[in-house]
Amino acid sequence: MTAVLNIPQPAGETLTKPQVSHNGFQASAKLAAALQAVNVDLIALSLVGKQAHWNLVGPGFKTLHEGLDDIINIARDGSDEVAERMRAVWATPDGRPSVVAAETTIKEFPQGEISVEEAAKLTVEAIYATVATMRRVHDTVDEEDPVSVGIIEDLTAQLEQQAWFVGADLRTPQTR
Repeated sequence: MTAVLNIPQPAGETLTKPQVSHNGFQASAKLAAALQAVNVDLIALSLVGKQAHWNLVGPGFKTLHEGLDDIINIARDGSDEVAERMRAVWATPDGRPSVVAAETTIKEFPQGEISVEEAAKLTVEAIYATVATMRRVHDTVDEEDPVSVGIIEDLTAQLEQQAWFVGADLRTPQTR
C-alpha cells in the first residue's frame, strides 16, 4: 500500500513510481500522513527560526540570536530524522516549499526587522504549533510504529525545553 499525500499543484512534471524492495514493515497511508505533518512543521519551524535570527533588533539581541540557532538545529536535524525514518518505512517525505507553505500549522512570520520581544513571542508560538502537531499525531504513530513515535517524543521534549528557554525572557516573576 503506497501512501498518497495531499500535494498542492503544481506538483512537478513527473511523479516517480514508488518501489519497495523488501518484505519488511511498510508505513500505512495514515502513518505516512502523520509523519509528513510533523516533517512539514519542523521544516517551517527552521525557516521561522532563520527569519527571526536574521532580522532581530533591540535589547537582548545577542542572547536570542544565539538561542535561535539551537531551535533551528533541532528543527533541521529533526526534519532530517523524520524524513529518513519515513524513507526507512517506505513512505515518501515531501519538503518542497509549496508543500511546506500549504501544509504547515505554523502561522507566517512577519517580514523585515522585528523586535527581540516580538520575535521571541512568535518563535515560542511556532514551537508550540509544531509540538501540537506532534502531540496530535502521537497516538496514531504509536499504534503503528513505536520507533517513529520515539523520534516524535524526543523532539517534543527538546522543543518544549526551547520554548521554556525563550519564553522565560518574556515573563516577569509574580509577586504574592
